[in-house]
Amino acid sequence: MIYSCCVFVYCLYECFKYKNTVNYRMLFFLITYSVVVSIVYLKLKEPVFHQVMYGTLVSIIVLRSVYIVLWVYPWLRGLGYTSLTVFLMGFFLWNVDNIFCDKLRALREKMPPVVGAVTQFHAWWHILTGLGSYLHILLSLYTRTLFLKHRPKVKFVFGIWPVLLVEPPKNL
Repeated sequence: MIYSCCVFVYCLYECFKYKNTVNYRMLFFLITYSVVVSIVYLKLKEPVFHQVMYGTLVSIIVLRSVYIVLWVYPWLRGLGYTSLTVFLMGFFLWNVDNIFCDKLRALREKMPPVVGAVTQFHAWWHILTGLGSYLHILLSLYTRTLFLKHRPKVKFVFGIWPVLLVEPPKNL
């Protein structure tokens, strides 16, 4: 989770550049951050530390994304806010599962198996954050291709699954 969020942070801060260069300072910082968080977490085995470090990265991603959809490409608000909402729903369910784990487990034992499976909120955390992350990748790709003067379009496979199609820039 930490490593993939660092990739998101790097991409969001590098999407508005013209030259084919590498921001070595940011790259060094993000790699160092990931390695230090991993080492400290493995030493301490304290989930709250990992959650705070992960939350810090997610906050940076959210702030940068809000900046992009408010000031740079406001017509992308729907996609930006949808990805954030889906991700936050997963985060909310994960916390409900963490706080009420024992009570939910006892409740699931009394429910039919199908209902019990649907109330596995930790699983919903993975599903919803995965979907939210996918939508955020779509937003990042859309932002970068717009900046490069391509013509991206979101299409829906089977009417439900969004994908990005990119046409080359028009010759001026």
